Amino acid sequence: MKKTSNSQSRQSEILQHLKHVGSATVEELAERFRATRQTIRKDLTTLSEANQISRFHGGAALLAGTVYTGFEARREIAREQKDMIGRSLAARIPNNSSIILNAGTTTEAAIPHLEHHLGLKIVTDSVHLADKLRHYSGIEVMIPAGVIRGADGVVLGDSAVEFIRQFRADFAIVGTAAIATDGALLDYDLREASVTRAIIAAARHVFLAADSRKYGHGAPVCFGHLEQIDTLITDAAAGKAFLEACAKNGVEVVIANQNGAPETELT
Repeated sequence: MKKTSNSQSRQSEILQHLKHVGSATVEELAERFRATRQTIRKDLTTLSEANQISRFHGGAALLAGTVYTGFEARREIAREQKDMIGRSLAARIPNNSSIILNAGTTTEAAIPHLEHHLGLKIVTDSVHLADKLRHYSGIEVMIPAGVIRGADGVVLGDSAVEFIRQFRADFAIVGTAAIATDGALLDYDLREASVTRAIIAAARHVFLAADSRKYGHGAPVCFGHLEQIDTLITDAAAGKAFLEACAKNGVEVVIANQNGAPETELT
């Protein structure tokens, strides 16, 4: 926890913190900065009025269109859980299938476990993920045209959306910045959300790769809902409320475990 005496300095640190985590509740920020919830609310109001953040009930997030965290920093968050999720995802992808792979550090975690698959055709909206996949002899990779976001290599824009709409893939693998308690799937960039919507619509079976900390947090842009997801792959820390939300929306839940231990499947 940090001790920050000056309000301007604290607000600057709050903004930097949100750039690393994307969103946070008032209680989380109050604990982190050793301030009262009332003080944090005032700080968030100031940042919101300066058009630097977006407020939601009980917390705040960066504005839509803001790259909230460097790709390398995001990769380190919940790294162990992401690797387990990635391994579990890859195990569910059969040879000779078609996939649309959404950009993200959780979806990226599946790539090393796809190395020995054969006959895969993968469309991805990330030049970074495409560069990783191109080294595997059993995989054909395609990427759409569009504007490349410099921070992480994500392909954005109408051209990318139209390209993806041409496909009817066997599987989509998507990630999310946050999952609201009402089941909404959330992100920070309107353009990226449009691409993800197209990915979900273009697949017969949709996998959502999300570690348990994503549930109950907020982000400004909604790109979908749990009811559109066929299978969620998450970690063992998934709480009762998260699992109940999935059950309510007919989502199969797979709990990925360490070291090849048997997984738990909930329907």
